[in-house]
Amino acid sequence: MDDLYAELDRIFAARDRDDMAPTIAALLPLYERHPDDPRVVYELAGAYDTAGDEAAACVLYERALDAGLSADVRRRCLLQYGSTLRNLGRLEESLAVFARARREYPQSVSLGAFEALTLHAAGRADQALAGLLDLLADAVDSDELDRYKPALRGNAAYLRSLDPANADPANADPAA
Repeated sequence: MDDLYAELDRIFAARDRDDMAPTIAALLPLYERHPDDPRVVYELAGAYDTAGDEAAACVLYERALDAGLSADVRRRCLLQYGSTLRNLGRLEESLAVFARARREYPQSVSLGAFEALTLHAAGRADQALAGLLDLLADAVDSDELDRYKPALRGNAAYLRSLDPANADPANADPAA
C-alpha cells in the first residue's frame, strides 16, 4: 500500500490544473488495478473534478466515501464532494454533505469556508456570513482581532437568527 500511495502522491504533485488529461491517464491504470481502494477512487474523483467533469467526480466521491475513506483524506473528500454538488446546483445535497462533514470535523476551517459558499448559493447569505464570522473568531489568532471576538460571535448569532431555516416553529406567528 505504501508504494501505491507514494505513486498517488507523485501523480498529484506533477499535476497541471490547466491540463488534467495526463493526471487522469496516470490514475486510470491504478484505478483499474485497485478499483476498491478508497484513496485511489478519491484521487481519480478529484482529477475529474478539476478537469471539469463534475458528474463523473460525484459518482466517484460517493464510491470513495462508501469504500471507507478516513482521517484527513475523508475530510478533503467531503469538502470536494460538497463543493462539486454546489457547482452542479444540487444545493440541498451539498448542504447535507457539509452538515455531515462539520459534525465529523467541527474544527475544520476549510469545511466552514466552503459550507459558507453553499449557504450563499442557496440564498442564505445571513447564515453564510454568520459562519464566516464564527470562523474568524475561532480560527484567526490576531491581537487586533482578539478584542472583537465577542462582538463577532454576537453578530454571527444575530445573523443566524435572521435565517428562516433557523426559525423555531414554536415561535411562528399563528396569524401568518
